[in-house]
Amino acid sequence: MSESFTNVAGQRLDIPNPTVALSGQTVGGAPYQVLGTVMQIVVMQLRTGQTVYTETGALSWMQDGIRMDTNMRGGLGGILGRVFTGESLFVAHFTAERDNALIAFSSEFPGKIIPINLAQGQSIVTQRDALLVAEKSVNMAVQFQKRFGAFFGGEGVLMQRFDGPGTVFVALDGEVVEYTLGQGERLKVDTGHVAMFEPSVAFDVEMVKGFKNILFGGEGLLFATLTGPGRVWLQTMPMSKLAGAIAQYLPRAEGSKQGLSINLGG
Repeated sequence: MSESFTNVAGQRLDIPNPTVALSGQTVGGAPYQVLGTVMQIVVMQLRTGQTVYTETGALSWMQDGIRMDTNMRGGLGGILGRVFTGESLFVAHFTAERDNALIAFSSEFPGKIIPINLAQGQSIVTQRDALLVAEKSVNMAVQFQKRFGAFFGGEGVLMQRFDGPGTVFVALDGEVVEYTLGQGERLKVDTGHVAMFEPSVAFDVEMVKGFKNILFGGEGLLFATLTGPGRVWLQTMPMSKLAGAIAQYLPRAEGSKQGLSINLGG
């Protein structure tokens, strides 16, 4: 893509298209493109009768010929799971009523959109708000971490699990780094950086050791521990850290001892 273009008054305006980061076809046969570098969007073309679902608010645009139906997917168990994870109770389904119906979904934050093609019986575990859009055949469930330490892990307590067959598009924060862990090999990670991992990887949370580390380390009090075998994917810019960094620059009420105080009164 070239970022430079010319526009002469009175003539057609041509703005360069964004970079095509990824392209392919879902398990269900829908062609797609992931466009952009930092603020990405996935554009799909659905076949007649094909359905995808997403949490409400992820839709960016769509053509005529797609029917939208919002409901509580997954019955009582799915509803309770979304309540615990702080997600929307409602899931929006989009069904094509003609071939090649175009529909697009975008992430809310800077990062990467990753398509995951799951075979029958194949699964992936992700951070709790990773879902962008998935084919109807993909089952989404909440995965509770059963180990005692995980209940103190903040973002690591509840995660999403997707079971095939079908394609699910996940939105991860910042760049994505992959590691392959051998049998018994462990990786300690700040909990917010855990993006997703294969079900064969064991997940737990442990306290940071050392009094001085806890008081003066400048890090969180907990580490996620990922134990192989299996692959793990880590994200470089958790939204929790970005939000914390931005918060210190936001205006605060008068009298606050921290941050910027702005008085707009006369």
